[in-house]
Amino acid sequence: MPGRGSVPPERIAHVEKLTRLVLSKPVTAVVGIRGVPGSALQSMRRELRRKNHPIVVATNSSIRHALEKASEERPSLKPLLDQVEDQTALLAAEGNPFSLFQEFARTRSPTPARGGEVAPHDIFVPASTTSFRPGPIVGELQHAGFPAAIEKGKVVLKRDTTIVKAGHVISREVAGLLTRLEIFPLEVGLSLRAVVEGETFYPRSVLEVDLDARRQELVNAALGAFGLAVELGYVTPETLPRLVTKAHRRALGVAIAAGYPTQQTIEPLFTKAMRAAALIGKLTGAKGSPPKPTE
Repeated sequence: MPGRGSVPPERIAHVEKLTRLVLSKPVTAVVGIRGVPGSALQSMRRELRRKNHPIVVATNSSIRHALEKASEERPSLKPLLDQVEDQTALLAAEGNPFSLFQEFARTRSPTPARGGEVAPHDIFVPASTTSFRPGPIVGELQHAGFPAAIEKGKVVLKRDTTIVKAGHVISREVAGLLTRLEIFPLEVGLSLRAVVEGETFYPRSVLEVDLDARRQELVNAALGAFGLAVELGYVTPETLPRLVTKAHRRALGVAIAAGYPTQQTIEPLFTKAMRAAALIGKLTGAKGSPPKPTE
């Protein structure tokens, strides 16, 4: 039996195992698991392990001890200590932190509020016609702060409303009505709180980017740069075909305007001449035909 104040050997072994896990991969992450059902968590852990991203659920004290010990070898891990709160797991991985964050984001799905939760963001209820029949539900909605009314025999929400502001507690009354309106303000799934890759610390605010929007920005920038380079006549492997086409088109226009015959200009020159002749014919006909000579 260990003496008073001593640490059980199994706990020491567990912390050492966590420390080895943290140091075994270039990427270390603190993961929030609050609200994830046990069966779903086991499935997610198996999938991550299959991708060589082992995730370990442990007590916060064990995780802190492991990070403190590992940070003696890798000081860049120290900021992760501030992320160890609530229900937490540790992840060791390889690869890009941003791709890893997107992978975790795909595990999350909307879930209804039960009441008592803190709103993670403003809960917005749009103006709409509901499926409710007129009755006591109108008073329930109004009492909870929803702008409900009856119009043409239907229960409507008359205007857009922020029913709960971010950081405020969702009441049981509001939670029940949101569920009946099929508005699910919460998410369930693994939450990547922060990542350390090598010597770099990435908080959630840095990792949480819209990759599709950033990709479109790059596409727009590339198209803008290409258009500017063509306009300036700046030669690159990408702009050269467009510049040659542009120069050829301009040279052809000058040659046609000057009446210079070539294999490429002879047809448009002939068409131009025929149009001019037709115009002259119309002008001459408008003035009348010349008089016939007398016999």
